[in-house]
Amino acid sequence: MTPEHEAEFCDFVAERSARLRQFAYICCGDWHRAEDTVQAALVKLYLNWTKPNTSVEAYTRKIIVNTLLAQRRRLWFTREHPSETLPERPQGDIAGPTGDRLTVVQVMLGLPERQRAVIALRYWDDLPVEETARILGCSPGAVKNLTMRALARMRGELSETVLAEIEGATS
Repeated sequence: MTPEHEAEFCDFVAERSARLRQFAYICCGDWHRAEDTVQAALVKLYLNWTKPNTSVEAYTRKIIVNTLLAQRRRLWFTREHPSETLPERPQGDIAGPTGDRLTVVQVMLGLPERQRAVIALRYWDDLPVEETARILGCSPGAVKNLTMRALARMRGELSETVLAEIEGATS
């Protein structure tokens, strides 16, 4: 790799790595796994840095999604669950909007991985349907279908109060 390409790559990593980690976390729900996935994606990106791409960031997100889906398909991959029981929750809602946000994230993490990836790409990264389809390697119709199913499932699991607050905040 030439020094110019090396500098471009370092600038890209410095500029975008935090956002890519957040995206990976939204897709997988585990900060450690997200960090590992982004590092693996950046290694793959580094090896292909000199190849012309229309969007380096979209290409990197595609690597992240593909890496997460490949990990999921491996039979040996298991997620650790260090505790059998959850800690006791305090009485009442002391968290307020933060608690609601965490509830939405928790419901999202319960979605299948492809639906979660679609929601992350469409609403977290604010990508259009066509770009999301290109990253996931499917048709725009499949993206719309996955989005519809994911949102319907999330609506079904969220309380009316949380939905009202979310709709009020986005209006």
